Amino acid sequence: VVGIAVLTLLGWGLLQGDWGTALIHAVAVLVIACPCALGLATPAALMAGMGAAARRGILIKDVEALELARSLQVVAFDKTGTLTQGRPRLVAHSAPLALAAALQAGSEHPLARAVRDAAPGVAPARELSAQAGRGVQGEVGGELLALGSARWLTSLGLALPDDAAAEAQRAQGHSLSWLARLGEQPAVLGWLAFGDELKPTAAEAVARLHALGLRTVLISGDHRAAAQAVAGQLGIDEVHAEVLPEDKARLISGLKSQGHVGMVGDGLNDAPALAAADVGLAMSTGTEVAMAAAGITLMHGDPRLVADAIELSRRTVAKIRQNLFWAFAYNVIGIPLAAFGLLSPVIAGAAMALSSVSVVGNALLLTRTPRRR
Repeated sequence: VVGIAVLTLLGWGLLQGDWGTALIHAVAVLVIACPCALGLATPAALMAGMGAAARRGILIKDVEALELARSLQVVAFDKTGTLTQGRPRLVAHSAPLALAAALQAGSEHPLARAVRDAAPGVAPARELSAQAGRGVQGEVGGELLALGSARWLTSLGLALPDDAAAEAQRAQGHSLSWLARLGEQPAVLGWLAFGDELKPTAAEAVARLHALGLRTVLISGDHRAAAQAVAGQLGIDEVHAEVLPEDKARLISGLKSQGHVGMVGDGLNDAPALAAADVGLAMSTGTEVAMAAAGITLMHGDPRLVADAIELSRRTVAKIRQNLFWAFAYNVIGIPLAAFGLLSPVIAGAAMALSSVSVVGNALLLTRTPRRR
């Protein structure tokens, strides 16, 4: 730009002999080429996009997450608390409730709260030890007991019985936990079945992601029948069940072979997967650890906000590109006009200010995005 201004000065001065006019035209070139609009193009759109997101209940903590969300091709969901209400209730059982409640005393796991609600006031077990994603064990009445997933109890050497009632609960999509006695005479004492209602907006959330051209995946630590039941009701494309917490992050890394991956979760066990994803989206109704690991936090626990965040990311990046195009076009048109003496410095200054205003105004159109109810 400085070179063009110098050439303008020399050209007008040498050809016309009027160095005063030549200097005016050179100054007009410098004024019209002021990169204010280029400097405002990206930050103005990002700030407007983040403001629009906040009004819709989407908290953007990482600007990079806002830019990357537009390129997502796969969205993986946790089940409990993300697509379901996160308030499971005990619907049936064959195991002694008092023993199960003793093992669950003091735990903040949703299933533990459901057991305590069904059997309140039970004294806690001794020597409690929780196994993340597996279950809990402790001593009750001098006996070592374990309560957890079928997979965990099988790994402890217990053979689960063929129970028609348990299979019926499993077929309905209910989560099952098994209670067993360990020690010298190990035995399975029974099962507990839990039901958790889907969020009323979950099906719409998945449908909107499909409409945006994204593939959906369900990642759950629950047994396959329960996970398949949820996926079938919501129309989710792919299901991974009985996934341990430490395996979720590896699974997300594997899904990246299909494209950029977003992970939606709410629990402590989801934090590594949220961090491993290209874009982590945490429910505000979940744990602080999950929200700290994610770049985007979805307020109100509404899964539809996932599609809203992706749509807003696409619109924000489109605004950035529009702003950059018009800023460059302004310079491409304005500099030659100034060099040929068709613009005075005053008009060039006004045009420069107008270009900045137009870029900011175009970015502010993002704030007109209607809030979904």
